[in-house]
Amino acid sequence: MKPLVFGSRGSALALAQSRQVMAQLQAAWPTYSFEMRVIKTQGDRLSEDPNRPMDEKPGKGLFTGELERALRAGEIDIAVHSLKDLPTEEAEGLTLVAIPRRADARDVLISRYASTLDGLPSGSLVATGSPRRAAQMRAWRKDIDPAPIRGNIDTRLRKFREHEEWAGLILAAAGLERLRPDLKGLTVTPLPFAVMLPAPGQGALALQTRAGAEDIRELVRVVHHAETAFAVAAERSFLHALGGGCQQPIAAYGRLEENELLTLEGVAFLNGKENRYHLSGSVTGPLTSARKIGQELAQSFLERVGA
Repeated sequence: MKPLVFGSRGSALALAQSRQVMAQLQAAWPTYSFEMRVIKTQGDRLSEDPNRPMDEKPGKGLFTGELERALRAGEIDIAVHSLKDLPTEEAEGLTLVAIPRRADARDVLISRYASTLDGLPSGSLVATGSPRRAAQMRAWRKDIDPAPIRGNIDTRLRKFREHEEWAGLILAAAGLERLRPDLKGLTVTPLPFAVMLPAPGQGALALQTRAGAEDIRELVRVVHHAETAFAVAAERSFLHALGGGCQQPIAAYGRLEENELLTLEGVAFLNGKENRYHLSGSVTGPLTSARKIGQELAQSFLERVGA
């Protein structure tokens, strides 16, 4: 039997994510054989470029384009993506076939001493390369400032240790959970959603294949987690309705309630006709109306800025 070929970005985190999914499928289908093919994306190359300006952000699809081209060419059978990197528009000729159970969606504060964001001294510098994190941090504490940082998890941790003037570093909990880097001498404090909502899809993975590949769809159904899929569908619908991955800071988190209900919380920093708006809100509705819930919350934000 021909092996099924997984496509993964080459970063340590991406490989850890892909191997985790591949191991789950191997356990479920012991008679199948699976292979991993590493594909370096344009986004990876830009992220590693030390000469690229910090305020220049990779555009939409730069972390997924090469994987999608390999799928269309038949070089790989399944692409494993971090869902937050995947554009909200479905790629031509391809389809998402499974969303595994989500890891911890929270962001965490890493510091050299036990502290919450509230416990940092006034005037502190906190390292982050995310406009979303920087905007929410400043909204919570106007007396602390973001320090720009770039690179993979290990690179950011190394830079944080080197810059003693930085009081903290913000990273995704899911990345630390999957990669398990060396955190000796550092304190990791999860940030509550009331302080910082995650990026839409943060902590979730997505399996993508060619449209019409029903054999692969059936194969990967064993790792699909319906509750996660409903939650991230609402988050991505919200993001899409606000511009589909624009560089304005946007955050969202969907959670399941009792009686088959879904609550979507959202935060956005949007440029209106005259001012920049910091907006927050939530919508609750039937689980099966996840995308409609995202659209409804986004529309309420757009109405408030007069867009």
